[in-house]
Amino acid sequence: MKRLAVLGQPISHSRSPAMQSAALEALGLGAEWSYEAIEMPPADFAELTRALPTEGFVGANVTIPHKEAALEIAEDASPAATEIGAANTLSFLDDRVRADNTDAPGLIAALPGPPSGKRALVLGAGGSARAAVWALTRQGARVEVWNRTAERADEIVRDLARSGEGTEAEGRLAPVSADQVRAAAYDLVVNCTAVGLPDAAEDPFDQLPLGPEQLGPETTLVDLVYGGAETRLVGEARSRGALTVDGLEVLVRQGAESLRIWTGLEPPLDVMRDAARSG
Repeated sequence: MKRLAVLGQPISHSRSPAMQSAALEALGLGAEWSYEAIEMPPADFAELTRALPTEGFVGANVTIPHKEAALEIAEDASPAATEIGAANTLSFLDDRVRADNTDAPGLIAALPGPPSGKRALVLGAGGSARAAVWALTRQGARVEVWNRTAERADEIVRDLARSGEGTEAEGRLAPVSADQVRAAAYDLVVNCTAVGLPDAAEDPFDQLPLGPEQLGPETTLVDLVYGGAETRLVGEARSRGALTVDGLEVLVRQGAESLRIWTGLEPPLDVMRDAARSG
């Protein structure tokens, strides 16, 4: 049995096991491959992950809070993972760990149209935010990055402006303050923070610099947060006429890219989408 898993903490909410197991069945691999969720504390991540091949694992997805650590333990890494500085897909081959980043192509595939020339705001500074900034800049968007801790937004901009595109990227990439966000109009907003879970008591607009009036028909909102119901950010944006992409669609797209890496087969998107949404 070839084993796959998603590694994170917390991990009980993940839809990846249902989604990827359904995909493996649809591809005729259900008797030979399996996919599970593994709760993994940060202090033990490197040791436990390196031991996975001895237990029959051939690959793993990586989620919060391990994406940057996943890149650090890899002997080989794709150019995208290296430039982004984070990985969400690991492959265990010939006693070596290979790191890839499918968050970036997954985000682009989930968008309703190409982001080239768009003014984009990325909220957050974790591994998913790094992938979003890298992907959107590579696709020709003008990207602004906000984080509650301004230094972390500055760090992303410094790192990614130097990677791949050099000074060309520098002119299309900048950190922004809350006041700058509130004064701006964006074509595309990508929420990479944990703000806005469907059952959260807090109003997401009390925690983010963005106002609901900034989400209108001219804006596309991508919310990487997902749960059992529509997030408040997606609901507000949709009610104001904005195009919306929820976290489950991005999960499907990045998961499909990971499955393609592991199996070499074309993933069944509709099967994965149905399984992710039924949970």
